[in-house]
Amino acid sequence: MSETDTPATPSDWWPRMSDEAANAEARRIINDLYRPAPPPAPIPTSYRDTTESPSVGDAQPVWQDDHRIVPAWAAGTAIASIGIGAGTTGIGCGVWLVLKGFASMSVTGVICMGVLLSGVAFAALSIGAAFSRAKRSVSKAVYTGAVTKNTHVTTHTRGTFARSHTHLHN
Repeated sequence: MSETDTPATPSDWWPRMSDEAANAEARRIINDLYRPAPPPAPIPTSYRDTTESPSVGDAQPVWQDDHRIVPAWAAGTAIASIGIGAGTTGIGCGVWLVLKGFASMSVTGVICMGVLLSGVAFAALSIGAAFSRAKRSVSKAVYTGAVTKNTHVTTHTRGTFARSHTHLHN
């Protein structure tokens, strides 16, 4: 067989072994794979420099315990700042979208937007009136005793078209 020829079978590539030698080699490979390995050396997680500081210059560092506790007012201020920033961003995006929509509106769009805004205003007015009337209906005065109401009604009918005017006198 020459150097340019490729072998036809794997047995031509490998040297021939007896069955006993092949079994011994397989046993050695399997034992090497399943042999427990020694634990790896611990990896250092810190380093202390033990060299002396110079006698002239900066002083030795002094250990200072780290007790960082954020006061409640500081945490509240931070959370409020984040909320205000997010809210302002949302409102700004909303205003931008509305103004961009107004810039590209047709007459029909303007009318629809007017109907929408007047609907929102009407709803706010209705809710405000309901609250106002609910507050007004609560009576804080308590009367004990008889109540008499005298009502006198006067009606006048005058004029060419006979209009009536009714006056209620208490």
